Amino acid sequence: MQSIILASKSPRRKQLLEWAEIPFEIITEDTEESFPAELKIEDVPVFIAKKKVLAVAADYPQQIVLAADTIVAIDNEVIGKPKDKEEARETLQKLSGKTHRVITGVAIQLGEKEISFSDITEVTFHKLSWEQINFYVEKYQPYDKAGAYAIQEWIGVIGIKCIKGDFYNVMGLPVSRVAQELQRF
Repeated sequence: MQSIILASKSPRRKQLLEWAEIPFEIITEDTEESFPAELKIEDVPVFIAKKKVLAVAADYPQQIVLAADTIVAIDNEVIGKPKDKEEARETLQKLSGKTHRVITGVAIQLGEKEISFSDITEVTFHKLSWEQINFYVEKYQPYDKAGAYAIQEWIGVIGIKCIKGDFYNVMGLPVSRVAQELQRF
């Protein structure tokens, strides 16, 4: 497979592509992660991923550029990355004992050819105690993670009751589907 450009600073996406043995280099441009209010929740991460891929692809028309964005959604509310400890605690309290959706939008572009899609995984947390939430936020500082958690960290090991869908999607990239789509290019 030819080397691609990963338009993401996410260490988890980097790790997943390495595990899949997909050759890549990281090139990013700062992009605004805003979206129109009327957008359906399922379309939000695809919209943002497209913005990220376009910001890089214009300078590299001969290379495949991959971008992704992950959100958490519960009760028709988009939950992004927490700004601080308090917001992280509030987010985990909101997710405690409930099922939420993790939606990752992916955009891939090579010149004029572009594909985009989203993947949805349902995650159910056990009821989390305040002590568990506080311990996780203090020790892991999940400020760069949608929904204020990483499934592969302590909170995922002890707090998740079940998942329905792609585990790696919750980490930030449905890497199996990405590999299939890259082969089509």
